[in-house]
Amino acid sequence: MWTIGWGHTKGVCAGLTCTIEQAEAWLQQDLADAIHTVETGVKVRLTDNQFAALVIFAFNVGVGSFKSSTLLRMLNQGHYNQVPRQLLRWNKGRVGGKLVVIPGLTNRRNAEIDLWQTV
Repeated sequence: MWTIGWGHTKGVCAGLTCTIEQAEAWLQQDLADAIHTVETGVKVRLTDNQFAALVIFAFNVGVGSFKSSTLLRMLNQGHYNQVPRQLLRWNKGRVGGKLVVIPGLTNRRNAEIDLWQTV
C-alpha cells in the first residue's frame, strides 16, 4: 500500500508528491477519523492512555480494519486483558506475496501495548 506525508493512504499512487502543509492537513483529517472511530466504536470505559493507544492503532491499521477487528469485539465484551495479545496479532505484512512478521510493526505494537498498560 502506498503512503504519502505522515502515513496518509487514501487516493495515493506511485509518484504522488505533497507539500508539508498538505501532509499536515491529511494527518489532521486521518487522526480525526481515527479518534471518531474509537469514540464511536468502543463501548467500555477507557483511560486516556488506552484511548490514545487505540487511536494510534486505528490510524495505523485503518479505521475499517479497526471496526471489524476481534480486538474491538473482545474489548467491548469487557476483556481489557486481551487487548495486548490482540494488538500483537497485527504485526505482519506482505513481502513477496507472503505474510511475514515485520519487526517495525512488532515494535509499533509493543509501543501501543506499553501505552495501553500505562496508568
